[in-house]
Amino acid sequence: MKECIFCEIISGKMPADFVYEDDELVAFHDINPQAPIHILVVPRKHYPTLLDLKPEDAELVGRLILVANEIAKKFNIHNRGFRLVFNCNRESGQSIYHVHLHLLGGRIMMWPPG
Repeated sequence: MKECIFCEIISGKMPADFVYEDDELVAFHDINPQAPIHILVVPRKHYPTLLDLKPEDAELVGRLILVANEIAKKFNIHNRGFRLVFNCNRESGQSIYHVHLHLLGGRIMMWPPG
């Protein structure tokens, strides 16, 4: 099976400009941004979809959100507002099968989305 693009980025096989990284998570700009600020927060461990997460991964999911909050502050969108989005499977728009959290900001968001 071909390695996923996020695994290639995490391993350094593909370039990315990380805006955050630690032992569990990395964050980088989306190559197809849907907002002026569109950053992906990605676990280093490969989980194809949210459905592959287990109860023992709850802390990791919480950390994804906390790291996104810190990145929102770093990019000065925390006071104006931002959106966090997880997609799960094809009909939601998931195109890369490696769990990731979208951080979107820098413009007014509409509702309902998509």
